[in-house]
Amino acid sequence: MRADKHQHKKKRRWTSILLVFLLLVGAWAGYAYFQFKQGVNQSLKKINKDSTDNEEVYTFEGQKDQYGDTNILLLGSDARGKEKSRADTIMIAHYNEDKGTFKLTSIMRDSYLEIPGHGKHKINSAFALGGPELMRQTIKQNFDIDLQYYSIVDFQGFAQLIDEAFPNGVEINVEKKMSANIDVTLEPGLQRLNGTQLLGYVRFRHDAVGDFGRVERQQKVVKAIGDQLSGFQTITKLPKLIGVVTPYVKTNMDTSDMLFMAKDFFSDKRGNVATLRIPVEDSFTEPRIKGEGAVLDIDVEKNKDALHQFISQ
Repeated sequence: MRADKHQHKKKRRWTSILLVFLLLVGAWAGYAYFQFKQGVNQSLKKINKDSTDNEEVYTFEGQKDQYGDTNILLLGSDARGKEKSRADTIMIAHYNEDKGTFKLTSIMRDSYLEIPGHGKHKINSAFALGGPELMRQTIKQNFDIDLQYYSIVDFQGFAQLIDEAFPNGVEINVEKKMSANIDVTLEPGLQRLNGTQLLGYVRFRHDAVGDFGRVERQQKVVKAIGDQLSGFQTITKLPKLIGVVTPYVKTNMDTSDMLFMAKDFFSDKRGNVATLRIPVEDSFTEPRIKGEGAVLDIDVEKNKDALHQFISQ
């Protein structure tokens, strides 16, 4: 009799614990949804666009790569994904769920590569010719790496996200004075940049190193964002941050995918974000091609080997 009574009390205790847990999960889900919608509405008011405009999703036949990584094609565009625009920024985020690690590859937009069905062109034209799916096919054909997701980010969305996530700006050491064609003037030195200023920083390329310097700055900023926006406090902000950027993004990722990966990216346990630039050093020439202008004519095999070694380590 006494044993039955003890078992009954134990069962009631676990039932109460389970009920409290379910209530907490439900409360968090409700809070996350409310914050997400608040972020979406905040951005929609600023861009004066109907929320249904972002519902278009391109065809994208992606999958995980042979190493088990989830690779996300990140494309930066001034034209919010219009097919006739070229991709201004081309990156691949590599996420390994088992290790909780992130790596980042930047492909320089002037890389002169074979585009399936179109011959050789600068890789950024693949987006104009066939959207993210043709870009995926181009990367697969040249580098033998599969991409599972794509995300086309309007640059204005990047600025809005930075202002929401960093009310006091992102700390960056600006290496030189920058002003040409970026709509802001940046002075050299360690400082905090708001969204518009940071966008100008990652887009600047009117100096002796041109696109090479710009790619280096883009990777530097991704690392700075991850390092300066980490920990539990950030996790609670994620639903709203994703909501803020959603109206500016076209992607085949759903909100739960983004939340799942973002929580690992902003975790204190993430570690450093390793980076790679394609083309790698001593693997390209810079000829001028009729109809294309100055290009980066790359050694495809050498760069493919470097990319696979980078991902698999």
